[in-house]
Amino acid sequence: MRNTFLLFAFFLIVSAGAQTANSKQTGVSYIQFSGVVLDQDSLTPIPFVSILVKGTNRGVVSDFYGFFSMVINPGDELEFYSISHKRRNYKIADTLQNKYYYAIQVLTKDTIQLQTVDVYPWPTKDEFRRAFLALNLSDSDAERADKNLIREELSYLERTQGASASENYKYAMQAYYTKVYTAGQQPSFTLLNPVKWAEFIEAWRSGKLSGKSKTK
Repeated sequence: MRNTFLLFAFFLIVSAGAQTANSKQTGVSYIQFSGVVLDQDSLTPIPFVSILVKGTNRGVVSDFYGFFSMVINPGDELEFYSISHKRRNYKIADTLQNKYYYAIQVLTKDTIQLQTVDVYPWPTKDEFRRAFLALNLSDSDAERADKNLIREELSYLERTQGASASENYKYAMQAYYTKVYTAGQQPSFTLLNPVKWAEFIEAWRSGKLSGKSKTK
C-alpha cells in the first residue's frame, strides 16, 4: 500500500513538472480582463454589448452598466458588437505579465440614413383626384357645431377623457403642500373640526345642500 502511494505521488510530481515546463515553452497564460464600454459622445455606459474573442466562440455580454469581465490569452483580439454603435476591435498585447487588466472601451454611434419614402393615401394620383372631387363638404358651420355637441359624444368624452396637464400639476402640488403642512404631526382630519361642523349645520339649515334656499 505504501509503495502504491509513493508511486502515485511521484507520478503527480512528474506530471506537474511536465505541465509547468510545457507552459514555459509555449508561453501560454491566462488573464482576467475587465472593463467598461462607454458611448463616445455622452460617455454613458452601453448595456448588452457582445465582446467576442476573434476567431473563437468565446465571449461575454456587458451588463446594464456596460461592465464586462472575461478570461483571455495574451495576443488575443477582442471584437465589440452593438446594435446602435459601430463595431470596434481591441488588440491585447502579447507581452502582458500581470493576471488582471482593466480597460475602458469607447464606441461610436452608428447612424443609418434610409432612403426617403413617400406615403400616399391612394395608390395613384388619378384615384386621389377622383376621391377629392367626390368629397361632400356641404355641411355648414352650424351643422358641424351641432354634430360636435351631440350628447352621446360629450358623454363619451366625459367618461374617457383624462385630466389635462395643468389639472394633474394642480393635484400634485396640493398633495405636496398638504404633506409639507402636516409634516411631523398628524394629518388634518376635518371630521372632528367644530368649525366645519358649524358650517355644515348652517348650510343644511339654509337649504344650500338641497340646492334650494330656505325661505324665512
